[in-house]
Amino acid sequence: MITHILLDIEGTTCPTSFVSDTLYPYAYTHLEGFLYEHRENNEIQSLIDEAWREWQADTDASSKDLLSKALMENSSEIVNICSYLHHLITIDRKSSALKDLQGRIWREGYEKGDLCSSLYPETIEALSKLKQQDYVLAVYSSGSISAQKLLYRHTADGDQTELFSHWFDTRTGNKKESKSYSDISIAMNIPVKKVLFVSDSYAECNAAEKAGMSVLFSLREGNPEQDPHDHKAIKELWCLFDYLL
Repeated sequence: MITHILLDIEGTTCPTSFVSDTLYPYAYTHLEGFLYEHRENNEIQSLIDEAWREWQADTDASSKDLLSKALMENSSEIVNICSYLHHLITIDRKSSALKDLQGRIWREGYEKGDLCSSLYPETIEALSKLKQQDYVLAVYSSGSISAQKLLYRHTADGDQTELFSHWFDTRTGNKKESKSYSDISIAMNIPVKKVLFVSDSYAECNAAEKAGMSVLFSLREGNPEQDPHDHKAIKELWCLFDYLL
């Protein structure tokens, strides 16, 4: 019997277009200025150092070429690390340091009123009804936990963070590895078979299913992946209620 529902964000509760067309470009254009403004902050410097370590260990040919170029040029640390982080944004590479920095930039954007989250029309009502029916709702997204909470806090309908009891990001583990889902069930103190995971990613659904979770593939117009393969697909969150009957 399902008691917990673990939800992806992009392509599941929030249109991919909001992330790709609004959030990512905002972080991209504000990244360098943000790092210069907060360069004396120890937490920001720690994230810069983490990004440097990641860059030095990056085996991707384009990343290695970029590093060689950066080491030859007499540019500042911030200019150099921005070139790598911009590169990661462009190729949509999942990086914990980048995700953390993006979350901090988005926080400033939300607080300034530059950003307002866009959710699918039924998201808030459907999730509210699930919570009323005593399902425990949790989030697992590649965006940092801070960024997840910002997205749900700054919606056109107000703060929705109280809908969720647990939050997980890539610091828990890779979303395409089954161990991550086993670890999440342990963190929620619930048998893995009592968790339903919903995502727009076939590989993520596979990993969750391998761990023992039930899965549903979010098949939305505009999502990059349109083939659920052998997974049951839903086109809106109201379909969860039919599945849970």
